[in-house]
Amino acid sequence: MSSNPPSDGELTLRAQAGEVGALGLLLERHQAGMRAVALSLLGAVPDVDDALQEAALVALRRIGDVRDPAAVGAWLRMVVRNECRMRLRGLPHLPLTEEAPATGGQTPEQVIEDHALRDWVWHAVDQLSPPLRLVLMLRHFSGVTSYEQIAAVCDVPVGTVRSRLGQARAKVAEALRATAVLAHDDAALRTAASRREAIETLAAAERGAFARVVEERWSPRAVLIGGHGERGGRDLAIRGMECDLEAGVRQRFADGVAGRDVAIWEMDMVNPTDDPHHCPPSVVWVMSLDQGRVSRLRLFHPAA
Repeated sequence: MSSNPPSDGELTLRAQAGEVGALGLLLERHQAGMRAVALSLLGAVPDVDDALQEAALVALRRIGDVRDPAAVGAWLRMVVRNECRMRLRGLPHLPLTEEAPATGGQTPEQVIEDHALRDWVWHAVDQLSPPLRLVLMLRHFSGVTSYEQIAAVCDVPVGTVRSRLGQARAKVAEALRATAVLAHDDAALRTAASRREAIETLAAAERGAFARVVEERWSPRAVLIGGHGERGGRDLAIRGMECDLEAGVRQRFADGVAGRDVAIWEMDMVNPTDDPHHCPPSVVWVMSLDQGRVSRLRLFHPAA
């Protein structure tokens, strides 16, 4: 029986097939080279660790795109180089080069859903504290991605968002390197159930049954923070929905993601033709859940 360690190519193929331990071993094996690239571009600054953590998450999302499994080391270093250059330029994240083709317009969440590692990564995300989990989900799995938007949703300064994201990425990246191979709940099923609930909620509202949905699925002490900062409870949510419907405004479900105790629903706002600017074009429902019931809802309009 051979005791030779598996090659990079073997580990990459196993990671692409969904073996978590193989991806962790790759990151561990190439950690020194990845750090050397970050240090050469950024210098010995705290951003080095942030860049490496971001690169680990990119590797998780994009490992299936590696064309040459034997050259995965160069691909990982390229991911780090790309991340560092964007930090130096202050640019948003860019597509990877030809070694990792674009994913056809898929969101990170859709990529993970199509990947066998999705349950494991969601298990890692669910181990985060609620504040860390929320900023990570917003940043990587929703359309609310800028630090300023996340700060507005969470009612915290931008600096706190940066700090929480750094902590969250570090913990998830460490979990990746730990190569845990445990059985986890099916996160895809959980997110699919949440999306169905969103669609059912909007359909019930149009039937005039939103109050019943709120009574069944919201905590009696649920808190609502509206898109303009207004605060209230379940009554405010019901009145707001009814007023929109009376004005001819409809919401259409666009996308959603669900963690253990956080759900994020993204909605398009459809205004009446005679009042096309009645409401902003979209709204995000950011919900905290307690035993499956909504305990807090923050409504956020990404665009005015």
